[in-house]
Amino acid sequence: MNTFIGREREQAEFRELLEKKNSSLVTCHGRRRIGKSRFIQQCAKQANAFFEFSGLPPRPGLTKKEQLTAFSEQLSKQSKAPQLPLDNWSTAFQLLASQLPPKGTVVVLFDEISWMGIGEPDFAGYLKNAWDSLFSRRDRTVVVLCGSIITFVST
Repeated sequence: MNTFIGREREQAEFRELLEKKNSSLVTCHGRRRIGKSRFIQQCAKQANAFFEFSGLPPRPGLTKKEQLTAFSEQLSKQSKAPQLPLDNWSTAFQLLASQLPPKGTVVVLFDEISWMGIGEPDFAGYLKNAWDSLFSRRDRTVVVLCGSIITFVST
């Protein structure tokens, strides 16, 4: 992980997360275009599995259904899951959890997390429930919430 000059402390912290037996939920935030996603991608190379999801950028008329379709497409490309029509984020997170390998270290990156929640006022609640009932119960899982809108990422 030497490609990030001056990020030794952050790299060491991420390595510690990967070495933990328990699961971790972390945030990575900062202004746009500074390398947040690239940093997580680089750190995740040390994990046994890496799943990356990015919300669609905001535009007029963007719907929850379009965000869920994009999520399903991304999951299908990264796993053995077929691309399925998803009705809600609870189902989406359950499908993702079913595709995580049973053993080994896994990193799940939700990039531009605030974009993913467009059109769904209960998105944060679905994510919280997924963390509580799915992701936190799998050992050696690091879930990263990444974005540039700090109020969404850190609440």
